[in-house]
Amino acid sequence: MTFFLSSQVVERDSLYDSTLIIDAMDLLYTRKFDGFCLVSSDSDFTGLAMRLREEGLTVLSFGEKKTPEAFRNACHKFVLTEILRPSNKSDARNEESRTVSNKNDHQSSQHSEDVTQTADFPKEFVLTALEKSSDESGWAHLGTFGGYLNKLQPDFDSRLYGYKKLSDLVKGRKDLFVTEERKAPGSNHKNLYLRAK
Repeated sequence: MTFFLSSQVVERDSLYDSTLIIDAMDLLYTRKFDGFCLVSSDSDFTGLAMRLREEGLTVLSFGEKKTPEAFRNACHKFVLTEILRPSNKSDARNEESRTVSNKNDHQSSQHSEDVTQTADFPKEFVLTALEKSSDESGWAHLGTFGGYLNKLQPDFDSRLYGYKKLSDLVKGRKDLFVTEERKAPGSNHKNLYLRAK
């Protein structure tokens, strides 16, 4: 069971933050929860996130770009609320995709639009995560790679760089990655593997 805690629902002050933190600690000591979801961009919740993790609970957080890095890193996963909000630009792109006949041409032009409007791609960080998640031959399973990305930087999200999913990012960045799909033993399911180019 996960407890949801939001400090962005009402206009807040530090007294309200303190009350939420005390309530969360009271709930922690009931031992009825295995995780907490914190919705805040306030650094006041950094200590709470760290304390919850010390107790072995999963801490997921949602907040705005202004959220301090210390709070982001205190969580298992941090999601920027800006990437969850629909934008007029994405609506316009969806309309455009219905009128374009050549799907491949549209996808490449849409991707280049996305990249120019997104954050700078953290190439060094991504390659470091790939190195840590790779086996002796240099290949990494996509899930293992994604786990290292989140472990090293809890606010990493492929949507920040114009890709809907991590697999799309890996396949789209042919300048950085070589990909290979491998059939899972005893199954028709294929797993995506990658290595540095």
